[in-house]
Amino acid sequence: MRKLILTFAATLALSATAQKTTPPTPAETQAAAQPSTDNTWWKHAVVYEIYPRSFKDSNGDGIGDLNGITSRLSYLEKLGIDAIWLAPMYPSPQVDFGYDISNYEAIDPQYGTLADFDRLLKTAQAHHIRIILDMVMNHTSDKHPWFIESASSRTNPKSDWYIWNDGKPTKDEHALNAHQGPHGWVVPPNNWSSLFQGSAWEWVESRQQFYYHFFYKQQPDLNYRNPAVEKAMFDAVRFWLDRGVAGFRLDAITTLYEDPQLHNEPLTGHLDASGFPEANHTLTSGLPEVHDFLQRLHAVVASYPGQRMLIGEIYTPNTTALRFWYGTADKPELELPMDTLLGFHKEGHGITDSSNPTLVAAHFRKYITEAETELDGHTPLFVFDNHDQPRSWDRFTTPTETFEQKEAIAKIISTVLYTTHAAALTYYGAEIGMTTHTPTSQQDVKDPIGITGWPKEKGRDGERTPMQWSTIAQSGFSPNSTTWLPIGSDYKTINVATESSDPNSLLRWNEALIALRRNNPTLHDGGILMLDNTNPNVLSYVRTAPTGAHPILISLNMTAEPQTIHLDLSTAHITSTTIKPLLTNAPSLNITTTLSDITLPPYASFIAEIE
Repeated sequence: MRKLILTFAATLALSATAQKTTPPTPAETQAAAQPSTDNTWWKHAVVYEIYPRSFKDSNGDGIGDLNGITSRLSYLEKLGIDAIWLAPMYPSPQVDFGYDISNYEAIDPQYGTLADFDRLLKTAQAHHIRIILDMVMNHTSDKHPWFIESASSRTNPKSDWYIWNDGKPTKDEHALNAHQGPHGWVVPPNNWSSLFQGSAWEWVESRQQFYYHFFYKQQPDLNYRNPAVEKAMFDAVRFWLDRGVAGFRLDAITTLYEDPQLHNEPLTGHLDASGFPEANHTLTSGLPEVHDFLQRLHAVVASYPGQRMLIGEIYTPNTTALRFWYGTADKPELELPMDTLLGFHKEGHGITDSSNPTLVAAHFRKYITEAETELDGHTPLFVFDNHDQPRSWDRFTTPTETFEQKEAIAKIISTVLYTTHAAALTYYGAEIGMTTHTPTSQQDVKDPIGITGWPKEKGRDGERTPMQWSTIAQSGFSPNSTTWLPIGSDYKTINVATESSDPNSLLRWNEALIALRRNNPTLHDGGILMLDNTNPNVLSYVRTAPTGAHPILISLNMTAEPQTIHLDLSTAHITSTTIKPLLTNAPSLNITTTLSDITLPPYASFIAEIE
């Protein structure tokens, strides 16, 4: 949910004890190299995030909707996805574009109706696609009836459904956030800061109290120390499970509980975009009670048939810390906590190439290896794009690179996403190479983060622009000449229609990769073992074969220069040196038949079967 969540990830309570600095043991490496026979659907899934207002407008109001998504399910089936993660489509004042929910058991009219949702669900099933909903449990909208009632008095039935506090006395009526309380002037009870700038406390005159909000002031945090709150949220979960959804992506799930004593948090030493001192969120995120909650939630979801599941928005400072969010065999929590270290993390791996700090073989090798050896055999979920981060096309390339180089780099990212052992999470438009279109002036910004933080913080509009379907007006997203965000200026060349007719396009590359992932038994079930571990320029790994199949080699040149590789597969107990290319963006590699001295052209991706 939150772009800036990365700023406090390193201070999670678990991080101090969870850091692993030693390389994987031979036993861990051997375990990762073993093929699997577990066909649980989500362990092999390609999950495709859709931001509903940006995917397809069916009624001409300039905003995407559920019927628009339904109309494009054939495209998604051809792409090969297994599930759609649908960003919030519940009723909402849209302060945070749906992450401020005012009713958990309905559809916002701008997106359609419950009947439209049921039609989407049924049609998706016919296309072999599951639906996963975004469930925002940390907070509601301040327009939710629960909060309206809670804010009305200190004695109403929902008076303690949110986190209220009298504040602490002050003699300075001009102090920041000072208010006249029933017993004199008061200020917030502590120094907690909102992740979306400013104090995390907001005054309500009707109660003469402050309420706590980790995010916007229009998003008051629920009080999960009240069992009635948990029951109400679990009822909402059951409402959608009863309709047939496959599971939930849990937004900002680490922030459900706060220090009940409301102690001050250590400060980061930085000011946010509004000039307010940032707290490090050690007492407002990652508390142990969150794990107990997830175990109870998991029990609810697991009580339904069909391998329902939970994805968690989790940002951790290292891979070992991520392991705790899976739970244990007897106390399971999340099926797939998001591993964002590979796709978003830049610090902590000794990379000094400031011109392009993340397209580095050592970075990929480190985090892929850790995901396979430090998660106790759990399935990783890799992600390179979502609605809170600039698109990977821009983050992994530089302005000086040509379009062809950037496209080749995008193919490298896709290859890693779809040929490793992990479940894969992608984002609408990544498959065609959509780029980030950051607003150039404050008056064009829709995201409140950008409105309040401009120019230091420009918001997240750039990664949320409408899907680019074709070369016609509004790129086929909407018949309306005014769309909720402008269509990307590059839609004439980057769009589904153009790339569908080009056999060498990024879209066709992604279709081929996902088909290989689904149909090739080694890419589907094989283990993984890194090769050529000291090579600073090329990432190479082998997917070890299940019985009756052949191993698969993946080599990726992450530089603008040709690279010759010399691969020793003895560690994978592979003696054959004969290979058959399966997929590459370098025509010269299509005639390669042996492992000896393979020269990879600049930014080449090479996938070959070892015969």
